[in-house]
Amino acid sequence: MRVAQVPLKLGDEFFQDTHAAVELLRAEAPARPVVTPRGMRAWLVTSYEDARSVLADPRVNKDSAKAQQLFARQAHVTPDPDAAGPSLVNHMLNADPPDHTRLRKLVNKAFTSRTVARLRPRIEAIADELLDAMDGHAEVDLMASFASPLPITVICELLGVPKGEREQFARWSNAILSSSVTTEEMQEIGMLMVGYLTSLIDSKRELSSEDMLSDLVHASENGDQLSQGELLSMAFLLLVAGHETTVNLIGNGVLSLLKHPKQLAKLRKDPALLPNAVEELLRYEGPVNIATLRFTSEPIQLGDVEIPEGEFLMVSLLGANRDEERFPGADRLNISRKATGHLAFGHGIHYCVGAPLARLEAEVAIGRLLARFGDLSLAADPETLRWRQSTLVHGLDKLPVRL
Repeated sequence: MRVAQVPLKLGDEFFQDTHAAVELLRAEAPARPVVTPRGMRAWLVTSYEDARSVLADPRVNKDSAKAQQLFARQAHVTPDPDAAGPSLVNHMLNADPPDHTRLRKLVNKAFTSRTVARLRPRIEAIADELLDAMDGHAEVDLMASFASPLPITVICELLGVPKGEREQFARWSNAILSSSVTTEEMQEIGMLMVGYLTSLIDSKRELSSEDMLSDLVHASENGDQLSQGELLSMAFLLLVAGHETTVNLIGNGVLSLLKHPKQLAKLRKDPALLPNAVEELLRYEGPVNIATLRFTSEPIQLGDVEIPEGEFLMVSLLGANRDEERFPGADRLNISRKATGHLAFGHGIHYCVGAPLARLEAEVAIGRLLARFGDLSLAADPETLRWRQSTLVHGLDKLPVRL
C-alpha cells in the first residue's frame, strides 16, 4: 500500500496550467493529497478509469449535511459548500439517493428534451443579436460580448428572470465560483441571492407563467412537490450551473479552434462536423475543472492507494479527458475524433441534467460566430490569457479576438 505524499497546494500555478499539473499527478499516483485555496484537504483523482469509477461508486457520497460534519474536523477550513449559505446548497447535486432520486425526478419533469429542442430558434435569435452588436468592431473581448451574455440570457429567460436583473445575477455567480473571494463577501452574496430568489419564486407561485421555474413550482410526482427550501436551492443550482458551464464551453471552444487553425479550417469547410466538434471541444478543453465535491463513506482502493473513510474526493475532469490510456493523442485537438465517453458533464447519477442545453447552445454559438466572421483570430498571445481561479469552473477571464 502506498504511503500518502505531502499534500500539493492548488494555487495559481495549478489554475494557469492545469493540464500540465494533472498530467504529472496522473503519472505519479492514482490519487494525490491536495489542499485547496481555502485550505480544505482532499484527494485528487486524475486518470480516466479512476475518475469514472469514483463518479459512479456508491461508497462515494455528496450529502451536504454529512459533508459539513467532515468540514468540522478541518477547523481551519473555509467551508466551501456552505459559503454561499446553507439554504442555497441543499440541492440535488449535494444529495444522495433516495433524496437525489426524488429531486431529480421532479426536475426532469420540467427539464425535458422537448423543452430544450424548442429553444433552438430563440437561442439562434439571441446569438444573432449579440453578433449584430459586435459587427463593426475591429476587436472585442469574446467572453464579455458573446460567450457570457448568450447563456445567461438563455437560462434567465428559461427560468423567468426579468431582463434588468440578469447582469447582477451574473456578477453574483462569478463571485461565488471564485477561489479569491473572501468568506465574508461570499456570505453577503449568498444572503442577497436568497432574498432575490425567494422573491422570484413567490412571484411564480402567485402568477404562473410559461417558464421553467413556474414549472418547478407546480411540478408534482404522485402528489409530491418541491418544498420552498428545495425550490430555492434548485433555482440557485439551475441558474449558476445552467449558464457557467456553457459560458466556458463557448469560450474554451473558440480558443481551442483559434489555436488549431487546421481544425478550424476543417470545420469551416464542413459545418456538418459541428456536433462532433463540440464533443471534442468538451473533451479537449472542458468547462469544468474539478467535479463537485464528494467524500468516502467507507475506505476505497484506487490502484495501490487506499483512501480512508471520511475523506474528501476531488475528481479532475480535465485530467480524465486528457488521459492517453482512454484517448490516444489526447493533447491533440481532432474534431473528427469520436470523443464519446468523455467526462466533461460528469458520470453516474449526477450526470449534468443540462447537458443537452449546453450542447445546443455551443453548437449555435460557435456555428453562428464562425459563419459571421470569416477572419476571426486571436488578438493576444495565448500565453498571456488568464484562467479563472476556481477549482470548479475552467474558463478564461477574457478572450480578445479580432473580427
